[in-house]
Amino acid sequence: MPAQGQIGVRCGERFSTYPDLFGRALRATRGLSELGIATGDRVALLLRNSIEFLEASIATVPIGASAVPINWHWRGEEIAHVLLDSGAKALVVHADLWHAVAPSVPDGVAVIVVPADGGGAGELPAGAVSWPEWLQASEPWAQPPEGAPVSIIYTSGTTGRPKGVVRTPATDGQREETQALLGEIFQLGAGERTVIPAPMYHTAPNVYALASAIRGMDMTIMPGFEAEEFLRIVAEHRVTVVQMVPTMFVRLLALPEDVRNGYDLSSLRWVVHAAAPCPPDVKRAMIEWLGPIVAEYYGSTETGPVVFCTSREWLAHPGTVGRPIERAVVKVFDADGGEVPAGESGEVYMWLDVWPDFTYAGDEERRRAVEREGLVSCGDIGYLDADGYLYLNDRRSDMVISGGVNIYPAEIEACLLSLPGVRDCAVFGIPDDEFGEALAAHVEVDEGVSLTSEDVREHVRSRLAGYKTPRLVEFSGSLPREDSGKIFKRRLREPYWRGRERAI
Repeated sequence: MPAQGQIGVRCGERFSTYPDLFGRALRATRGLSELGIATGDRVALLLRNSIEFLEASIATVPIGASAVPINWHWRGEEIAHVLLDSGAKALVVHADLWHAVAPSVPDGVAVIVVPADGGGAGELPAGAVSWPEWLQASEPWAQPPEGAPVSIIYTSGTTGRPKGVVRTPATDGQREETQALLGEIFQLGAGERTVIPAPMYHTAPNVYALASAIRGMDMTIMPGFEAEEFLRIVAEHRVTVVQMVPTMFVRLLALPEDVRNGYDLSSLRWVVHAAAPCPPDVKRAMIEWLGPIVAEYYGSTETGPVVFCTSREWLAHPGTVGRPIERAVVKVFDADGGEVPAGESGEVYMWLDVWPDFTYAGDEERRRAVEREGLVSCGDIGYLDADGYLYLNDRRSDMVISGGVNIYPAEIEACLLSLPGVRDCAVFGIPDDEFGEALAAHVEVDEGVSLTSEDVREHVRSRLAGYKTPRLVEFSGSLPREDSGKIFKRRLREPYWRGRERAI
């Protein structure tokens, strides 16, 4: 363990100084180069939160390659899609995740196996190499960097399969401005101390962790979020700044008051959150508990952060996700493409001109489809008030956000239709006090068929990531349909949201 006050990165019982971490990353850079990885290539990372996640991400930069983090909860076809779609030439994977994904890895992809606990990698698959031995056998990369690419994050967005957001190479000026912007929104800087409580395969935690590492900030990586453990880390390591999601707020507030009050959180000076709408009563309770240090931003993988608000701004405009930051533009359009007046809801389009442009991996048409007047939509419905503050109240698509994670119901519906006895089905989001939304499945069964809720859940659980398993299952002999025969999903969804201010 580190000496008292030593700066570096810790995860569980492990600790690394930054010189050691960057040294191992440069050894990994050399190893990747010797595997044939070069400028423009992609390296997939199927890793839990860990020190190796940072090292592998950093290792791609000097040779101009891009890291492609993959949600390790995904299963066979989900992972195969990302590996094929991204054209990844190498996969860095935790040892205990390998066997479940092995059949999905295309031939020719180099495999580097990371020990699950920092020890040995165990039995290696044919042709794979062990991360620790691989690093030990490599000399540090010493050549000038080829470029400064960013990670390619796959987001479910609002349509079908996950799509990779490929960022246009940034100019030197853009890099400086975006780093300055991230530093301001996240309050990052030398001397700050942080904790990473969210999965680093997601966009915001990924950007946040790497930006913190660049600045040499003391960092504690949580393998998974546990409310009281989070408080212990803040108190023990005198954490000053942190990025979170609303689900974490819910879990913290659910702790007994004496537990919450048992930890010294006085070092905290900045808590910023995003990823999903925060229930107003939860946001207000966090401000009352921690003080006016709770800030919020809104954006997407495609656009980066676009709007922002402090605690004081939010208290003056309860429910807002913020106001456009400098050099950002936010407009709300109706279905015909006309800009709507203040207070009227429509589809939200936005852009920040210092943020590098993007495309979707292998799908320029999809990129064009989300743009209007140079602005980009991620499918949210909302409105701007007279003071320019943005509020979200619905989504154009059926996408569900549960605990800050995007879930696309069509994928789950397709899975359910492969279950014998299911004639048709509809999957959608319903209110959940902890996660924001939970999944509900309304299932139309064939006559004479008897299925249980657990039958349905087990069928999904065995084929898709666990978080895509419906929490609520309702059976019906006939689902409501439009004249076209399409299921009238809104009619099924509305009763669950009735009486609530938001429909997301």
